[in-house]
Order: sequence, then C-alpha cells, then structure tokens
Amino acid sequence: MLAMSGCLMQVLLRNPLADPYVLGVSGGAAFATLLGMVFGVAVAIIPWLAILGALLSIFIVFSLARGTGPWSGTRLLLTGVVTASGWAALISLVLSLSPDNSLRGMLFWLMGDLSYAALPWWSLAVLAVCFILTQGLARSLNVLAMGESTARLLGESTRQMLWLVYLLASVLTATAVSIAGSIGFVGLIVPHLMRLLVGSDHRILIPSATLFGGLFLVFSDTLARTILSPQQLPVGVITALLGVPLFLLLLNRARLRGL
Repeated sequence: MLAMSGCLMQVLLRNPLADPYVLGVSGGAAFATLLGMVFGVAVAIIPWLAILGALLSIFIVFSLARGTGPWSGTRLLLTGVVTASGWAALISLVLSLSPDNSLRGMLFWLMGDLSYAALPWWSLAVLAVCFILTQGLARSLNVLAMGESTARLLGESTRQMLWLVYLLASVLTATAVSIAGSIGFVGLIVPHLMRLLVGSDHRILIPSATLFGGLFLVFSDTLARTILSPQQLPVGVITALLGVPLFLLLLNRARLRGL
C-alpha cells in the first residue's frame, strides 16, 4: 500500500521526493492513535482511531486546497505540509504530557512497528480495490506524468483525475498507517527503484512496486527481529537505515546519467 501510494503521490505532485506522508495523512492518524493510547483505548480500537484521524486530515487538506480555480499541485503540497506541521506539534504535545510507562509503546508506533500488527480482511479489500482502480487509471497516469497541459490536450479531465489520485493515495496511506504506524522510505525508495528496473509505464510500475514494497518490508522486519535478538527494533528504523543509502545511490546514478 505504501509503495503504491508513493507511485501515485509522485505523479500527483510531479515531484520525485513525494512520498505517502507528505500531505499530513500519517500525522492525523498518529495523533488520533496516541490520544487513544493515552486514554487507554482497547488495542482492537486503535486501527480505527488511526483511520478516523487520517480521514480527518484528508478532509482538512482537501477542503483547504481544493479552491474554485484550476488544479494547483503547489497549493495542495503547501496545504499538506502545513497540516503535517500542525499534526507534528500536536503529537509533540501529547508525548510531552504522556506518562512515562506509555512513552515506549507510543514511540515504537510512531517509528513503525509490526510487533502486534494484524492483517484485517478489510485492509486486503482496500488494497485490492485500489489496485484495480489504479490499473484502470494506468494510461491516464502515464499521460499525467508528462504534464497537465499535455494531459488536457490528449483529452484527460485533469482536475477530476488528480483529485481521484489524491484520494486513492490517501486511503492507501491511512490504511497502512492504521495497521503498523508510520513506516518511512518504503513509499519513497521503492517507486524510484522500480522505475529503473521496469520503466515508467504505470501498467507495469504499480504492480511491480506493490509487490517489491511488500518484499522490502518483510526483509526489513526480518532484520528488525534478528539483529539484536531477542530485542526487536522498530521496522521503521530498519527501512530508514536501508532507504537512506539506497536513495543516495539512486540519486548519484541519476546524476551520472545527466538526469
């Protein structure tokens, strides 16, 4: 879900540094989840709190960035970044006021943790539905990647298309965050790596990125469970440690190729 969302976000914002968390969806989910932990909400309710927080963040960004004029990726990005900063401030406030015996679990969740993560049936349904929709939109995504002007000349309804892409990416991110917290770099690194391997055709790129994103996370989680065994690290730490040098390697390769 994170890798698929990353592919969509990079088309949406036409920015290679865009990732699933750039528009504040994870911030809303994290804030709602931490509040639930502080007030002792049952573990089974936590994922639903995360989804509600993410949906609230989606609604805020959508309402503020929509406007009445033409689509503006810059306006959406700025609104998302400011919203994410607001959530970050609220998260810091919750952490500063939380009891010490709760801080460890809260911090692990913020870093991305699969220790107690489950895979509910509805998350698989979300993944399946979004995958089918994105495959149906693959041609339009290829056109959008060439620019909005080109897309309009080729008959695409860019405004409706871009908002649909935003909603799909946000739903995928909200679902992923509700299951395992904020796991970084999967949605940023995997799409870049898959573009080098399979090209930029989204009919092939999205399935490849989705599968490899899952493999990358399983590999990272295996390392998190074994490196300091029996102590388990947050999987988000491992994805970051693997993702940073890999991204720098990809960036240097692009520079050498004149990109």
